Amino acid sequence: MNEIRKIVHLSFSPETSGKPVVCNIIKLYDLCFNILKAHITPREVGEMILEINGLEKAVSDAMDYLKEHGVKITPVGQKIRKDETSCMHCGVCTALCRPRALSVDRSTWKVTFDPEKCVACGLCVKVCPVKAMETQLENGTI
Repeated sequence: MNEIRKIVHLSFSPETSGKPVVCNIIKLYDLCFNILKAHITPREVGEMILEINGLEKAVSDAMDYLKEHGVKITPVGQKIRKDETSCMHCGVCTALCRPRALSVDRSTWKVTFDPEKCVACGLCVKVCPVKAMETQLENGTI
């Protein structure tokens, strides 16, 4: 049984945005999730970026459950990469990195990057003065 981590973009119609379908995947499929970003418009159209962790079969079943309940699912098809040769270790990116994938090693004063903690929000890419942080597109399917 493989444990996986998947980041997806969920879109909710007004009819679906008030239902606890995301909470139900915890109970029904024994999954953990982290809401990375969420927004509901005044017209009750919802969007959410969700990191889901659990057994591969349970994640797949949960995706089917969400689709059955009117949630549109799009894989977040990107990851972040750090170009070590370009990085000047200024640390600007570390101030914006909420999951702490980027940090300063206090012994060397170099910026370190842990791709396992990265949620691909892209904020580091926007602020890097030398463009050492790059977005890479992936081919992802659900």
